[in-house]
Amino acid sequence: MEELTGVFLRAREALSHHDNDFAWSSWNGPADAVREIDEIIAKLRAGSLPDRFQMEVLFAATGPIQEVSLSSGWAQGFLKLAEDFDAALRRVQP
Repeated sequence: MEELTGVFLRAREALSHHDNDFAWSSWNGPADAVREIDEIIAKLRAGSLPDRFQMEVLFAATGPIQEVSLSSGWAQGFLKLAEDFDAALRRVQP
């Protein structure tokens, strides 16, 4: 789960930038996004796997992280994050 935690930490860092545009995401701003990511990270660090559907929605095409990345200029970075998320999740839950 360490690898999956690392992906969420990278997502948290990307989402915490104050110049991100959250207009098309389900979040109201960086604090809202970071709060949701922090809840997932806390569960992972406690050794518990968070709800798979919740995690998958965050990294889905047209999901909230992609929406922020597209409107904020880091779409390529999102693609790498999503790829890493998929790989880490497969290793945790084949």
